[in-house]
Amino acid sequence: MNSSLGNTASFDVDAQKGFTPLCPDELPVAGGEQIGAELNFIASLAGVRVGSKDAHSPEAPWVVAGHEQMLKPTGLPQADLTWVSHCVPGTEGFTLLDELPAPCDYDYFVWKGVEPDLHPYGALYHDLDGKLSTGVAEYLASRSVTQVIVGGLALDFCVKTTALQLAAAGFRVIVHLPACRAISEEGAHAAIAEMRQAGIQVAADREQTRQLAGQ
Repeated sequence: MNSSLGNTASFDVDAQKGFTPLCPDELPVAGGEQIGAELNFIASLAGVRVGSKDAHSPEAPWVVAGHEQMLKPTGLPQADLTWVSHCVPGTEGFTLLDELPAPCDYDYFVWKGVEPDLHPYGALYHDLDGKLSTGVAEYLASRSVTQVIVGGLALDFCVKTTALQLAAAGFRVIVHLPACRAISEEGAHAAIAEMRQAGIQVAADREQTRQLAGQ
């Protein structure tokens, strides 16, 4: 490992087949299956690699039968919107993209939304209120990480929220757009604007990410 990379981590957020056209009945984000090489690229700029997965019960109270019923308010305190069932442990949709390491080969890994009534978006907290830490911020601090390069699925939900949580925790955050895909173009533009307002650097290509990362 290059010691000069020691202050930088990469974060693969929910890069699962359930968020790609490989699993069309789940939450197929257009182009989601194409980001593996870009996630491996940002890992090459980092001394620490962390990742996350959704891990949901098919019986969760926010689950709806069809895509047309999604994104409706649930009234639940820790799961705000309805979604179709996705990323159920033991299914193809739960698995990471083929190009990525196994979870045990990451330096730190988070499983999100295991409790049926919890549906967090960000990977730093198990709940929407930011009360129950997943431990990843504390782990990164223990490794003297000061900046995190982020990619994954989907940009306008879990990637955005994870990046905002990292920034709020005091890390310098770079989002590598080629390693992300969004549910909608409108959502992508809104997410980028929100992240930039929070001081997050958004990079359009590998060269810009290298420069922002100081490499």
